[in-house]
Amino acid sequence: MISLDEIKVPLDVPQSKKDTYKRIFFEITQGSGRLMLMAGDQKVEHLNDDFYGPGISPEDADPEHLFKIASKARIGAFATQLGLIARYGMDYPNVRYVVKLNSKTHLVKTAQRDPLSLLWLSFEQLDYFLETKPVPIVGVGYTIYPGSEFEPQMLKEAAQLVFEAHQRGLIAIIWAYPRGKAVSNETDPHLVAGAAGLGACLGADFVKVNPPSVKEGDPNLALKEAVAAAGRTRLICAGGKETAVKDFLSRLHGQIHIGGTYGNATGRNIHQKSLSEAVAFCNAIAAITFDGASVEEAFAIYKES
Repeated sequence: MISLDEIKVPLDVPQSKKDTYKRIFFEITQGSGRLMLMAGDQKVEHLNDDFYGPGISPEDADPEHLFKIASKARIGAFATQLGLIARYGMDYPNVRYVVKLNSKTHLVKTAQRDPLSLLWLSFEQLDYFLETKPVPIVGVGYTIYPGSEFEPQMLKEAAQLVFEAHQRGLIAIIWAYPRGKAVSNETDPHLVAGAAGLGACLGADFVKVNPPSVKEGDPNLALKEAVAAAGRTRLICAGGKETAVKDFLSRLHGQIHIGGTYGNATGRNIHQKSLSEAVAFCNAIAAITFDGASVEEAFAIYKES
């Protein structure tokens, strides 16, 4: 556990916003320094592929399912686009929101064009929500694609976003996915580490990466390079495609306790389940992330819920 006094506040956070930054960081990590981010930005990124079809709970077809889970489960924060927050947030004011400020669909493949994802909204527009405080917005998120020919535009926007977020005492999270015709292996451990270090250079508080893949050995050990490259920017891993519950919990435990990561950002593994099962799964993930629970302890929480 960490205390408020132990939280290092970036120098681009004004003196008047330092207490806000500390409070938000402490709340979303529940004093652990680690983040359990429920990701709900896939309604743009993957369109309806993740929300309707075989093996997916019928409840997931309705966007409100995301908000129901986030309001009932133990999570650090819920990340999604501002449009959904504006439509549903009034009924779920207890949820801490991270606004995903850029997104793109998966329809245009890399073979057709390198990925480009730019800001949907300015901070001046976001300030309306921050000033009127209809819902608790605790941070913002932005995806970069290192290796894309459009990398310069995204890096410039990301750097400005982190600065503007810190000026308001908010947390900034960078999704960093190497991608483009110049990238031959998106999950190469050395490249993932480079993307993590890039997140640090942008000043992000957390950087989300896809776990590296290795031909031999423990992929969690390969994470150590990325964690070191990120430095004081805390590295979290994407949850990825649907995985059996216990396998997911085991992988998460290894990422944190072997790889040294600071949590996870999980979407479809959560919301494709029914409400009751999704809440139970979140609580199991939270037990590992926030409390340092073992895989067996977390799985028991899932089974008992």
